Amino acid sequence: MKSNRLITAALCAGVALAAAAPLSAHGIWFAQRAKQLALIYGVGADDLDAVKRLPLVKTVTGYDSDWAPVNVSLRTAGAIPVVDSDEPVAAVAAVMDYGYWSKTPDGEWHNKGRDEVPNATLAEHNFKYAVHLTQMPTKPVPLLEGHTLQLVPADLNIPQKMGEPMKVRVYYKGKPVAGATVMQDYVNDPDEAAPAKTGADGTATIRLRNQGINVLMAIYVGPTTDEKVDHEEYRASLSFVLPHAPE
Repeated sequence: MKSNRLITAALCAGVALAAAAPLSAHGIWFAQRAKQLALIYGVGADDLDAVKRLPLVKTVTGYDSDWAPVNVSLRTAGAIPVVDSDEPVAAVAAVMDYGYWSKTPDGEWHNKGRDEVPNATLAEHNFKYAVHLTQMPTKPVPLLEGHTLQLVPADLNIPQKMGEPMKVRVYYKGKPVAGATVMQDYVNDPDEAAPAKTGADGTATIRLRNQGINVLMAIYVGPTTDEKVDHEEYRASLSFVLPHAPE
């Protein structure tokens, strides 16, 4: 599916990102903030500055219940970017190219490739993806254009109770991939001791951790022909909300 909306030029102004903690550990996902759907950048409870990182968001796309494109955009609302749309939206997705990052022997990360940091102990190109289901899908989640790594439900019906098992599948470049990591609660358990790994068919089974928002995260390190880095790292979230009991 083609992207139906690019981030506006105003949001795509240049931004300088300082050296930081291991940036590959961070991901993007969508979650509700004050009854608005927001794009979150962070890891665990660290809800970091997503607004200043908007220039790195290459596309944000919306879909109806049939997975037909719906016009959406991101709007800065104070400290967070929120999703705007004039039409009902059943799913929203985003692609972020987080660029080159090199780690020097002193443990610092720099927003450069190995060509500029020849003494780097590690150099990587980071990509981050997010898919959020605003309602339970009635059709299988398709592979979305531009999402090199994507985490999808393996079955149409997503369990509706915390603790129930859920089978997922991870795709890399449009094909099921073995050996990808799947974290079952990226927000509340970012240091998960024994995350699931996908098998030969690209599937893994996790347990739903929350009777509320669930943020699953697939992580895969892939090869590259880019001499500026050692590898490419991809993080792809799938988020959705399980309903709570009526008040």
